[in-house]
Amino acid sequence: MTNETHPANPTGHGDFERRDIGIAPVLYFLAGLAVFGLIIQLVVAGFYDGLEKRTEAQQPPISPLITSAPKDTRHLHADYRDYLKQNFPSPQLEIDERNQLDKIRLDEAQELSTYSWLDENSGTVRIPIDRAMDLIAERGLPVRGQLTTNTAQAPSTAPGTSMKGKKQ
Repeated sequence: MTNETHPANPTGHGDFERRDIGIAPVLYFLAGLAVFGLIIQLVVAGFYDGLEKRTEAQQPPISPLITSAPKDTRHLHADYRDYLKQNFPSPQLEIDERNQLDKIRLDEAQELSTYSWLDENSGTVRIPIDRAMDLIAERGLPVRGQLTTNTAQAPSTAPGTSMKGKKQ
C-alpha cells in the first residue's frame, strides 16, 4: 500500500485500495468452472456408458446349453448360483470363498484333534496332535544308528574339510 491519499478523500486516511480485483471476474471464473465441470461430467458419463454397452455386447454366454442365463453375468443371483452348483461338475468357481475357507479350516481342526483310522488293515491310526506332542516329549525322537566304519585310518575327504597339516 502506498501513503498517497486518494483525490476524492481529502482527509488523508485511505479506506481501501481502489485497484483491487473486481467481483465480476471472480463470478465469471466460478461460472466457467461450473460449466466446465458439468461438461467433464457429461463426457465421463458418456464414456462409461459406451464402455458398458461394449462390455454387454462382448459378454459371452455361460454355456450354450443354458437358456436362462442372466443378462449380466458379472453379478450372479442366489438362485442361479444354486442352479450352477447342482448342475455343473467340479471344479467350480468359488462362489462363497469365506464360508468355503471356514469349512476347510474346521475340517483341518477336526482332523488334528480326533482319533481315526488311516489304515485299519495295517493298524495305522491318526492321533490328536496334542497327544502326539506329549508322546514325543515323553519318549523322545527316534535316533538312527551310527555307521561302524573306522574313520581314523582314512583321511576325511568330506566337502569343507581341509587337508592342511597332514602328510600326504
